[in-house]
Amino acid sequence: MKAIMVVGTTSHAGKSLLVTALCRILSRRGWRVAPFKGQNTAPNAYVTANGAEIGYTQAVQAWAAGVSPQAEMNPVLLKPQGPTTSQVIIKGRPVGQTTTTHYYETYFESGWQAVQESLARLGQDFDLLICEGDGNPAEIDIKQHDLANMRIATALNAPTILLADIERGGAFAHIVGTLELLEPEERALVKGIVINKFNGQKSLLQPGIDWIEKRTGIPVLGVIPWMDSAFPAEDSLSLMERPVEKQSAELNIAVIRLPRISNFTDFDPLEAEPSVNVKYLSPKDDLGHPDAVILPGTKTAIADLLILQRTGMAEAIQNYAAAGGTVLGICGGFQLMGQMLADPEGLEGQEGRFRGLSILPLRTVITQNKVARQRSVSSKFPQEGLPVNGYEIHHGRTQLVMTPEGGEPGPKFHPIFDDRSLGIVDETESLWGTYLHGIFDNGPWRRAWLNRLRQQRGLGSLPTGIANYREQRDAMLNDLANTVEQYVNLDPILAQS
Repeated sequence: MKAIMVVGTTSHAGKSLLVTALCRILSRRGWRVAPFKGQNTAPNAYVTANGAEIGYTQAVQAWAAGVSPQAEMNPVLLKPQGPTTSQVIIKGRPVGQTTTTHYYETYFESGWQAVQESLARLGQDFDLLICEGDGNPAEIDIKQHDLANMRIATALNAPTILLADIERGGAFAHIVGTLELLEPEERALVKGIVINKFNGQKSLLQPGIDWIEKRTGIPVLGVIPWMDSAFPAEDSLSLMERPVEKQSAELNIAVIRLPRISNFTDFDPLEAEPSVNVKYLSPKDDLGHPDAVILPGTKTAIADLLILQRTGMAEAIQNYAAAGGTVLGICGGFQLMGQMLADPEGLEGQEGRFRGLSILPLRTVITQNKVARQRSVSSKFPQEGLPVNGYEIHHGRTQLVMTPEGGEPGPKFHPIFDDRSLGIVDETESLWGTYLHGIFDNGPWRRAWLNRLRQQRGLGSLPTGIANYREQRDAMLNDLANTVEQYVNLDPILAQS
């Protein structure tokens, strides 16, 4: 099986970005290529056509390769639920929950089997795999149970690229240290070094490049400049590195950065809108007066609800909604907006019944069975008849409560789509809640929703006859591939793969 491995000297070195670029570059050269990441720990997931969950980044890499995402591209996915607890997804299906302490003794063998089976399956369908590592491949404490780095490279005898992030400093020490800690047979697989996020004149870096090549005997394949890329982030730490606010933006949208936030890739299309500033707020921050507030997905809705209540953000959002502000909840955020959340079995770690934000007339019960499926529906609001595609990933079952608590008649609510189970909106079109991830990927629907906010500000409407975000994303993938192809010499790697 032909494969190329990409590992990094640190987390956030740019491995996902480089794998994505390689998928697009080699696909354009005529290879039938697929991405692969043996084990991924990420809050952002995507649902494939057959209802399997994989890391969202692997889905983007598949699109870069021009193929459909499938479970085998990310056979082991860990979705963090708390500081030490994760849900375990193997070959696209949830198999249990585990703590950091017990994960390896409980799931390593089944995880490695899933990795091997997935590699065999992909090897039948594709010419070349582009494999992504995780963190650093030489972590001494976890290396014996590592399902993402050199165990994969060794199994595939894959020529390996070592990627270093020069922007954070210490890149040359990271390179040498990583290589020194690898086993001799692993180090022998490293056929090239790439330096990422360089901001300056390459001539100033050349002495360092010459030294590292002489010191290691491994060629530096290229130096990738710093790119202001809208590439999807894998974890919430990346939200701290978002671009500065756009001075020309006319709308400000606040996304509450819940402690256990998930699927915040939902908001990439909003960030790509020139007229919109998206600001991520901690529950401890001042809410201010944005044009809209979004409650995103969360892996543990009740725990995050309690934090919103404890910090005062819950009351701030309730007051904002009562004053006529626009609030949108997606998935877990949709559940938070209801009157009650119950977890009778403690599946998310917090057993009991809890009062929600009471912004929407909903009651949610967390259940064992998980819903994970793609959806294609037609909108009723904010504009009727727009085709909308997305996906569901949730454990909760939510019911609309026709009579609000206290018996007082409340505002009328309407289904947003022709499937009423996917979400509701009030009669003023200020309070929105939906289970549909990827809703803003739908260009006409996104613009129609933004135009309502613009009308409230006395701004003219944006055109709604636009393409969906996937076309914009495809153009960004081409730009990414063009940049990497310009600055990285792949010939030494391709000659050995």
